[in-house]
Amino acid sequence: MRYSRGAKLFRLTAVFSMLFALIGFSYNVWRMEVTEQNASRREAAFEMLREMAALEQIIFAAHYDNDTVNGNPRLGWVRLSMISDLAILMPIGTQDAAAELKRVWQHNWALISKNKPATKAVLAALEHTRLQVRNTLTTLE
Repeated sequence: MRYSRGAKLFRLTAVFSMLFALIGFSYNVWRMEVTEQNASRREAAFEMLREMAALEQIIFAAHYDNDTVNGNPRLGWVRLSMISDLAILMPIGTQDAAAELKRVWQHNWALISKNKPATKAVLAALEHTRLQVRNTLTTLE
């Protein structure tokens, strides 16, 4: 069966149109997925920064002010749990930093009110996690 030149052109145009539509749709789906992931990470990052600031206030109240109410380490556990939960939405480097912060807190929480090296260790881990979160924010598309 022979097709006319117009029919061949029509079929070729139809194939390219379908191919172009498929590529466009695939790109749109991928871009929406990346945008959603970035939005989730951005929101988690801001919440993590907020929780880390609250944890830092607890550490300062416990160590420098000897305030057993506002510096209660149990309040720190609550903040740390939230940081760990939010870290799941972050890249591996930030997840690792949050896990390290939790580990350092576990070893030093009882000493932060009276032991300067323990306080410094927790604050250093907190600052490292904060930097990882900031780096994540700067790399979002």
